[in-house]
Amino acid sequence: MRSRPSRAAWPRTALLGLAGLAALGASGCSVKGADNANLIAGKRVFVAKCGACHTLARANTKGIVGPNLDAAFRHSIQEGLGRNAIRSVVEFQIAHPNPTGAMPADLVKGASAKDVSAYVERSAAARGPDTGLLATAVEAPGAGKPAVEEAGKLAIDANPQGQLAYTSSKAVATPGPVTVTMANMSGVQHNIAFEAGENGATAKGAKIAASSFISKGETSVTLNLKPGKYTFFCEVPGHRAAGMYGTLTVK
Repeated sequence: MRSRPSRAAWPRTALLGLAGLAALGASGCSVKGADNANLIAGKRVFVAKCGACHTLARANTKGIVGPNLDAAFRHSIQEGLGRNAIRSVVEFQIAHPNPTGAMPADLVKGASAKDVSAYVERSAAARGPDTGLLATAVEAPGAGKPAVEEAGKLAIDANPQGQLAYTSSKAVATPGPVTVTMANMSGVQHNIAFEAGENGATAKGAKIAASSFISKGETSVTLNLKPGKYTFFCEVPGHRAAGMYGTLTVK
């Protein structure tokens, strides 16, 4: 049985890089990593449960609440920490999170912890994007079909897997009163706000309206839209900067 690594055994930057790491189980096709880990499952879980807090370029996550894992492990690799050791650090931090950090204990166990750890091992500070099945394991943020208003109702949902994105980055509506609903089943707090774009009636960038914040359920906001373009976005700090925004075209 492999002995548990001590915190002192690893570069401090590597340990800090996992301070907020959290994940839950996932299933799917398999691309095998070290110790027979399922890298596809690991990527899906990481994106769903860790991406809101952490940046990892290969996973296309841009969270800023926790440490940037590419930056943290890049320095560690330069210090001579091998990738198999990165996996050990990840596993240890999942099992023994910082008690004053954001990640609760016991969120990941068994195969799920191994899968996430193997994916971070492979991906942190790695050059280039994922390839093959890993490249398509998770849908790109906002890549869904445009949301379309019908009879004064428009649904623009938050990504249910926890990505910092809406299900679509584009929406279309007709002028007049429109009630916009946002379903959020991710467990990550979001809202939906609107500001003027290229519509000529309101100063560009002026906030029009916003819904309340929710982490589970549905929220809504009613707008009186004029022809033009508007930007919709999440007002949680860091979410818009991480890519949670889109364009509403009214015509």
